[in-house]
Amino acid sequence: MSALILIVEDEPQLAEVLEAYARQEGYRTERAADGLMALTAYRAAHPDLILLDVMLPGKSGLDVLKIVRADGLTPVILVTARAEETDQIVGLELGADDYVVKPFRPREVMARVKAVLRRATAALESNEKPLRVGELEIDRRGVSARVHGHPLALTPAEFRLLAHLAQAPGRAFTREELLAAALPESEALERVVDAHLASVRRKLEAAHAGGLLHTVRGIGYRLEASA
Repeated sequence: MSALILIVEDEPQLAEVLEAYARQEGYRTERAADGLMALTAYRAAHPDLILLDVMLPGKSGLDVLKIVRADGLTPVILVTARAEETDQIVGLELGADDYVVKPFRPREVMARVKAVLRRATAALESNEKPLRVGELEIDRRGVSARVHGHPLALTPAEFRLLAHLAQAPGRAFTREELLAAALPESEALERVVDAHLASVRRKLEAAHAGGLLHTVRGIGYRLEASA
């Protein structure tokens, strides 16, 4: 069965255009015009991906994103008229998988949808063994991470960054490499990597594993267990 896309957009014309392009690509669709309707549709339909406008009546798109992310890892692409870098970073820090800025080309949005869905299913199709770095264990197939056997709550982008670092413990990765691994088709800036990994570091520290993630001055980051 084709993927189900939940389109959350309060501008009817734009919602219709996105729905038409999504159906042309073979996706099934559901629509919602405000934040409360979006949450109702999300819980009832269990979409494979959400196209989520930020500026919505009632609950904002960011409020909806927080609730969706608290529930699980359903992929979310933010659609926003806000071009400011800080707004983009906030959305990604909250767990969005990608974002597009209005005005946009519908075909570009569909390309992002395909890319995010491909990333979301890649781990499920993997037969690779879990990655281990010190007390950290990463299960790419199950899209989960544990420290000392306890789950580590990560956003999708945080998980992808940590998993990429864990593939080569001790190796320093540049921000450009990490951005390409986590958001390869995105227009996100390299400083987004800093924001994501700052959040990862806080979570590792809270799990008593703060010594695993290292900043490499002038280069980027590496993941390495203490000797």
